[in-house]
Amino acid sequence: MDYSHDTFISPYTWRYGSEEMRMTFSEIHKRKLLRRVWIALAKAEERAGLVSREQVEELIAHKDDIDIDRASEIEKDIRHDLMAEIKTYAEQCPKAGGIIHLGATSMDALDNADAIRFREALEIIEQKTVSLIEKLSEKAMEYKDVPTMAFTHIQPAEITTIGYRLAQAIQDLSDDLDDLTYVKDHLKGKGFKGAVGTLASYAELVKGTGIKAGDMEKWALDELGIDAFTASTQIYTRKQDLRIIEVLSKIACTLAKFSLDFRILQSPPIGEFSEPFGKHQVGSSAMPFKRNPINSEKIDSLSRVVSSAYSAAWQNASMTILERSLDDSANRRIFIPESFLALDEMLMTEIRIVSAMNIHESATKRLMDSYGIFSATERVLMEAGKRGADRQEMHEVIRELSLDAWAMVQSGKENPLKSRMASDPRILRFLEKDEILSLLDASSYIGEAAERTERVVQEATKPRKNMK
Repeated sequence: MDYSHDTFISPYTWRYGSEEMRMTFSEIHKRKLLRRVWIALAKAEERAGLVSREQVEELIAHKDDIDIDRASEIEKDIRHDLMAEIKTYAEQCPKAGGIIHLGATSMDALDNADAIRFREALEIIEQKTVSLIEKLSEKAMEYKDVPTMAFTHIQPAEITTIGYRLAQAIQDLSDDLDDLTYVKDHLKGKGFKGAVGTLASYAELVKGTGIKAGDMEKWALDELGIDAFTASTQIYTRKQDLRIIEVLSKIACTLAKFSLDFRILQSPPIGEFSEPFGKHQVGSSAMPFKRNPINSEKIDSLSRVVSSAYSAAWQNASMTILERSLDDSANRRIFIPESFLALDEMLMTEIRIVSAMNIHESATKRLMDSYGIFSATERVLMEAGKRGADRQEMHEVIRELSLDAWAMVQSGKENPLKSRMASDPRILRFLEKDEILSLLDASSYIGEAAERTERVVQEATKPRKNMK
């Protein structure tokens, strides 16, 4: 088997995802996990008096002797990948070969191995999500009280702070992390329940020993360090895969939203954020001046891969007919590892962006000078109302002045709103000129943004239980 660049190979093989995540979903690791499951079963069967210590020790001695070439050769003949691996393992263990997979069906091995592997993969995602929250929190605290224009409907609105804007992503990621940790901590294998989940084959094995099949299952699961569903069919419920993909999709959603906002904020008309840009980095093959937000664009692109996997997981969960059908097998080999690898790449990229992102306070000041005063007019309206002004009449006065000023800003002229409001006799009936000018200072019109940013960071960075 030659998987060089002379033939199609997945971008996840070499372009996207970490080596750690690639290893987790490698064939070598999968087969080692399968052997770990078979050893755990053999140990339980030894305890039940069904196999010998010598046989178990032989299985342990060859647990890492993975031979994919030999297994592939056997699979070509028998057309069953798991049986090919069993036969390969059996050839290496002449004394124990006959007891490998004793009493089991294929999914007793595969679904338990998957439960272990998915837990390992979720731990990788968990660790990187924590790292990203920490990086974002550092930036949020640094800029928690730096005012900037907020946008609703992609139009300048009122004032927020840079830190408070970042706090929205931190808060979402923190919730996502809680969901991920819950899913990871409640992962279950199928257990050892046989062809349709009744433990019938194991019950036959232990008949007359005084041991129950469920006892032997528990011994094997304890050896593996996993729990199992109380009831199963030939497989564990594919609702578990759906839960896994859902939580990966939630994190991808948070990153996609943050990345889209980042791209908008990097656009020159706003220019508040920018991605780190290497000294020799090329932004465009045609336009040498370009500094495109390619990393944020990559995150948004990969997020669509993760979100699209939900449909396949949903269909698998709903269409495993009766005690099972095999129409989930091929697609699970594709969308589950690809979802993990895509999100892994997204998190690594976002960590790099946030760690070295540029925040251009000169652009923030430009936006505030052009648009900030419009949001501060609300303060004048409220204060005039407290002084006895008719709210509706004063609203019309400020609206009239604001629309005229907006037209001048749109034509590239300096914003005249502050001077016009401070000299308008209709407003001066209720407020002094200095009061009007002070109220129109938008930089202080940030409410509890700084305080709320601190609270979000404190909540998001608090120690969590059950995190590796």
